[in-house]
Amino acid sequence: MDQYIEFITNHPILSAAWVGIVFLIVSGWIKSKLSAVRQINPQQLTLLINREDGQVIDMRAQKEFNTGHIAGAQHLSPENAKKSDFSSLEKYKSKPIILVCTTGMTASGTATAMHKAGFEQVSVLSGGMGAWQSASLPTTTGR
Repeated sequence: MDQYIEFITNHPILSAAWVGIVFLIVSGWIKSKLSAVRQINPQQLTLLINREDGQVIDMRAQKEFNTGHIAGAQHLSPENAKKSDFSSLEKYKSKPIILVCTTGMTASGTATAMHKAGFEQVSVLSGGMGAWQSASLPTTTGR
């Protein structure tokens, strides 16, 4: 215990940095557990589609969507997502919705906006289409 006290008194900036890092990690973990938006993996996405009639919403650019997307996915343009224009998705308000983007980062903000707009079950594919393709899961092309 004396060594910890000596370290803290000799290195106050480093000690404060460690406390800050631990605080950020713990608060991030708590925030993710309390969030209404879930992060799911490709296997969980498949289960949501097959067991709970989940709807995949692909929010990548139209060109990327046409190149290859998850079968049955509906396209939501990035412009509409930024404007929080979810009028084309109103019929899915009570269904599980899984948002997919390229890496999983862009979809998180849109998922939060969708939840605030009244969508009941919103999830994000962690890792986006990259995770889907890394798991060697099938994609379809065209519309």
